[in-house]
Amino acid sequence: MDDFREKFITLLHYPNMTWNNVYNILKKDPKLEGFYREYIKKNHQETLYSPIQNPSITPSLTTFYPEIIYDQIRQYKTNDIAVITIFDKQYPPYLKEIFQPPWALFAKGDLSILEQEPKLAVVGSRQATQYGKNAIRMIFPELIEKGVVIVSGLAKGIDALAHECAMKHGGRTIAVLAGGFYHIYPKDNMNLALKMMKTQLVLSEYPPDTKPQRWQFPARNRIISGLSRGTLIIEAKRKSGSLITANYAVNEGREVFSLPGSIFNPYSTGANELIQQGAKLITKASDILEELI
Repeated sequence: MDDFREKFITLLHYPNMTWNNVYNILKKDPKLEGFYREYIKKNHQETLYSPIQNPSITPSLTTFYPEIIYDQIRQYKTNDIAVITIFDKQYPPYLKEIFQPPWALFAKGDLSILEQEPKLAVVGSRQATQYGKNAIRMIFPELIEKGVVIVSGLAKGIDALAHECAMKHGGRTIAVLAGGFYHIYPKDNMNLALKMMKTQLVLSEYPPDTKPQRWQFPARNRIISGLSRGTLIIEAKRKSGSLITANYAVNEGREVFSLPGSIFNPYSTGANELIQQGAKLITKASDILEELI
């Protein structure tokens, strides 16, 4: 690990480090030359930046206990966790194009899946109906046969079914977490997550010991859509995380597909409105494939 990369990854583990914090630090110190890791006190407190070198950075943002962070990072190799920073060649090019791309991806599983195209984000209601389930079972086999990689969020309902159906048909799938690997949510999908970490790929923009916070769920949706050339909405209420994902896709100029649903089903209201707003109505796999391949 080169010096800059080591410093950068360490910086991302800093408590309460936001995307904007990292951006501002890099703007002031692009090579992280002011970063140093020598202990300056016997109690093992240290600063990321010397106050002399960077007087604008307040002491409250510079003092922390580094040995915990260094121990965490050293354990990643043992636990088969890779860290792909935005400066690495392996970082997905489509993801780089989005607004506020994650500074790094913590990855566990088959990294070669990141290089496979095309990718399709599939999201929908956590309370999936039989209609939504049947639609996935009908549409997915042909998508998988054509090599489409399924990207979703490991949530209950449509997300979990999308991952499971992709694997059932011998396909490849990527799960993007809100929070870190050591705090899988929901716990009901723990076995699915562990299976995917062995045979597929699980990603997070947060260090593994990060507990998921409510705001991280909509934030991770930008990664789900950002990795993908298109986003498929299976079922969604008028106000839902699935529509947030669709909006990210629209803003990034990606394809948006939507499964039409009954006007009597509240879980199809959002999906139907997306079609009214210009999303492509899909009833079969070829409706998607003709846009992606």
